[in-house]
Amino acid sequence: MSLLEGVAVIFGIASVIYSIKKNILVFPTGMVSTLIYVYICLEYKLYADMGINAYYFGMSVYGWYLWSRPTGEREELPVTWLSKMGIVKSIVLFLGSYAVLYYVLANFTDSDVPYWDSFTTSSAFVGMWLMAKKKVENWIAWIITDIVSVPLYFYKGLMLTSFQFLFFTVLATIGLIEWIKAAKKEQKAYA
Repeated sequence: MSLLEGVAVIFGIASVIYSIKKNILVFPTGMVSTLIYVYICLEYKLYADMGINAYYFGMSVYGWYLWSRPTGEREELPVTWLSKMGIVKSIVLFLGSYAVLYYVLANFTDSDVPYWDSFTTSSAFVGMWLMAKKKVENWIAWIITDIVSVPLYFYKGLMLTSFQFLFFTVLATIGLIEWIKAAKKEQKAYA
């Protein structure tokens, strides 16, 4: 474990806690963590995870923009559920990104974990996209990502990061419960 990994973990945990609370600080704290993890993942040959952290940074800018500029009369972007078409798009996004990432990692890198790295990256890709749009289902994608990331990071020798993802699983479960409540409240208020 390095000091850099510790700083990334602290900012990553802060970001998830802010996300559960639907607080816009989710984005700047997440940006710090993701920039550090771009470097760490490069060092540990987790190329897809390196890419997803760069993507997180970009989606944090996008999410920050969306959350700070709600549409209509609302003071903030509401927490909502995906439509059936949104679910289909999410599944297609996952499968498409998995296929591309696996192909690239297996054929053009020295990754020793192309299946795992592609899976966690693809599920996180969907999770971040849904979080930026404030969709309840983002937490389901994060729970799946976190559960699979625990043994991946353990295998790669990043023990603190592995435990971080174990803790993220607990936080994501809390986030799912909280956002379900928020979506139900939103439905009642605007029904």
